[in-house]
Amino acid sequence: MTDSIMNKAATMEIPINSNGDTGTLTEDDSLEQAAKLQWSLDEKDLQQVMVSGPNLNETSIVSGGYGGTAEGIIPTSSIKGSNMHHSSSSSSMTAEETTRGVAVEKLETVKKWGLNTYKCTKQMISERFGRGSRTVDLELEAQIEVLRDTKRKYENVLRLARALTNHFYNMVQTQHALGDTFADLSQKSPELRDEFGYNAETQKLLCKNGETLLGAINFFVSSINTLVNKTMEDTLMTIKMYENARLEYDAYRSDLEELSMGPRDAVAMARIEAAQQQYQVQKDKYERLRSDVAIKLKFLEENKVKVMHKQLLLFHNAISAYFAGNQQQLEQTLKQFNVKLKPPGADKPSWLEEQ
Repeated sequence: MTDSIMNKAATMEIPINSNGDTGTLTEDDSLEQAAKLQWSLDEKDLQQVMVSGPNLNETSIVSGGYGGTAEGIIPTSSIKGSNMHHSSSSSSMTAEETTRGVAVEKLETVKKWGLNTYKCTKQMISERFGRGSRTVDLELEAQIEVLRDTKRKYENVLRLARALTNHFYNMVQTQHALGDTFADLSQKSPELRDEFGYNAETQKLLCKNGETLLGAINFFVSSINTLVNKTMEDTLMTIKMYENARLEYDAYRSDLEELSMGPRDAVAMARIEAAQQQYQVQKDKYERLRSDVAIKLKFLEENKVKVMHKQLLLFHNAISAYFAGNQQQLEQTLKQFNVKLKPPGADKPSWLEEQ
């Protein structure tokens, strides 16, 4: 811009008078007019730039040197838009790949589960119809059968002990009501006061001893229930896992035997190698669970003997002392086995709980 103004100033006309001479303008005056003209042009150009200057969003980047053609101009807005489009495309592609990976993983899991279920079902049907072989540990199977039979018998003991508790509780409540009735009649019947009084005292004593015996029987029932429904049940759950592992082991073993009897080409050898790996995994799982079952059966037997020895002795001593009328021996039996009696009415909810 400055170069063009200077060119204009250098080529401007110099006035000449009628005699052919130049005007009276001196060199300093001509320079001063040129400076004023340059200043006015610069000011107009600056105002035009400020009023109608380029938008920052439309700023262009010139590729090439000074004075290059317009073909090398790249708008920055197009660069910004392309970067944003590339970023959104990358994020969408990443999310799509993640979703696809999860779907493939789930599909692979379902595929493995279906193949395993098919093999186990085939093995189960073969065993049921006598066509397939079955891995049997005779000693362990005998111990498992003894445990199941013992559990059935102990469940029967538990059922009968609960029935005895209910009947005896009803009898104690009846004795308590009968004792109260005798005591009331003793006050209202002067001619039979002594007789009603004796019977009232006897029923109250029987009721007290009955409540003590109920505490012993409840402790016996609670211990048997823990042994049957927790300890034995936990061992049976491990046995169930062992039996499932045995079925899977036999299924993969049979599959490996069938493949080994087939052709020996490259594809078949690859399938045999994969089946061998799966067979080894199932074998390790089966042997581990078989060891767990053997250990649990051993500890269960020891625990059962210890618990039942204590509970049967408690039950015998408490029943004998009650029906012998020996109140001191009955109380001593409960102290010996650390049986704590609940105070009367402890099972009833408080008045706050009833609200």
